Amino acid sequence: MDVMPLLLLVAGSAAVAAGARRSPVPAPLLLVAAGLAVSYVPGVPEYTLDPHIVLPLVLPPLLHTAATDSSYLDLRAQMRPVMLLSVGYVLFATFTVGWAAYLVVPDLPLTAALVLGAVVAPPDAVAATAVARRVGLPSRITTILQGESLVNDATAITAYRVALAAAVGEGATWAGGIGEFLLAALGGIGMGLVLMVPIHWLRTHLKEALLQNTLSLLIPFVAYAAAEQVHASGVLAVVVVALFLGHRAWEVDFATRLQEEAVWKMVAFVLESAVFALIGLQLPVVLKGLGEYEGGRAAWYAVAVFVVVVVSRFVWVYPATFLPRMLSARIREREDNPTWKGPFIISWAGMRGVVSLAIAFSIPLTVHGGEDFPERNLILFLTFTTVIGTLVVQGVTLPPLIRLLKLPGRDAQAETLAEANAQAQASRAAEQRLEELLSDERNALPDPLADRLRAVLERRRNSVWERLGQANPVTGESVDDTYRRLSREVIGIERTVFVKLRDGRYIDDEMLRTLLRRLDLEEAAAYREAG
Repeated sequence: MDVMPLLLLVAGSAAVAAGARRSPVPAPLLLVAAGLAVSYVPGVPEYTLDPHIVLPLVLPPLLHTAATDSSYLDLRAQMRPVMLLSVGYVLFATFTVGWAAYLVVPDLPLTAALVLGAVVAPPDAVAATAVARRVGLPSRITTILQGESLVNDATAITAYRVALAAAVGEGATWAGGIGEFLLAALGGIGMGLVLMVPIHWLRTHLKEALLQNTLSLLIPFVAYAAAEQVHASGVLAVVVVALFLGHRAWEVDFATRLQEEAVWKMVAFVLESAVFALIGLQLPVVLKGLGEYEGGRAAWYAVAVFVVVVVSRFVWVYPATFLPRMLSARIREREDNPTWKGPFIISWAGMRGVVSLAIAFSIPLTVHGGEDFPERNLILFLTFTTVIGTLVVQGVTLPPLIRLLKLPGRDAQAETLAEANAQAQASRAAEQRLEELLSDERNALPDPLADRLRAVLERRRNSVWERLGQANPVTGESVDDTYRRLSREVIGIERTVFVKLRDGRYIDDEMLRTLLRRLDLEEAAAYREAG
């Protein structure tokens, strides 16, 4: 097996993603553009998107890291809009896009058109949520987009299986389709509920951080495979387990959390970079064999499907936002009255991604009778153009659109004040407990060490309040920036001295690593304290 193309893909996509962090263009868009450009470079190998790799090996870890970073409580509070988008909208888009493609494309069977509808139905909110955090969207909109992205893939994959069964001649019925959908959904949720408690118990009882993080890397694959084995939704199983583990992450020891955060950030960065680059690299594969649909006809079909995909989201989102309020007095009492701007942003943040392409590439070559699957290459092409079109058109315009609409962003002052109040309560409780412990002769400490414990608590309590203060009138630095800069300066001096002592053979390398590890933890603590 030639691993060089894989290494080039990972290295190249990581380099482009790193460069995107220094540009105003969202990373997914730059990665797709780079993939498109590289696909035409002579000598570049053909990268085929294998659904047998993407769905079971790439999708679970991306879902896991997104779900563990999400708030279970916030998602529960926004359950209605999340479910209306992740289930209702995906099914609506499946039928709307499928029917439109059936009307527009001659000789395309309705069953094959519905396969196309299911393939392009689920938005990939990775890019949308990245933009949301970058431009400071209100937390409610960010939560809704995150929640939609966690569940909509399960809905789309199940709808695709039902439509595919009809297209290949398996005699699927409406009742059978609904039954399969319910089995996949309830089975996936049930499998997640069964797995989440024993997995969490195992995580809390393993005593070594390395073992706990090894288990952490296996969890999404185990949950996905276990659910798929019983024909349930692996996506929902992964999401349920990850939401529970994220909600109970405080019960795991600090060393595991520190390692886990770094490991999963790296995994998510590599996978997200690679899959968006893969989207661009698919162009030669998709164009190959397009046959009679090359040229103007294919372009017309692509534009038509793209427009229907974009418009159908608006058609669904606005009624789904305002109708429940009109019909329920309880909703009107409990929730603030939304403006038209929030639903507009949610509607426009419907970019498609790698899951749609992976599902499209899993379409079989033939139906049960042995004939070719109707218009398979055209479906692949329309999926590709829809993904590229939404990423380019909506991905480029979403940030300026958010700024143009002037949506109220996150209230940083109010969030810092809430953080300061929470820290003050925690510090008071900790100080009271510390004095109780120090009053016991079994916990006797020299005064300097006892004072150091008190000083650490005081520093932690005061640090958040200091962030509410004014910037330095001389340098313009905030209190946070000054604190971090001074911490880095003094810790950097200590590191330099330790290295000189090692080079002079006063200490060995093992002791140097121990001392540097201690300084690393202190620098990390200083960075976190400053916020």
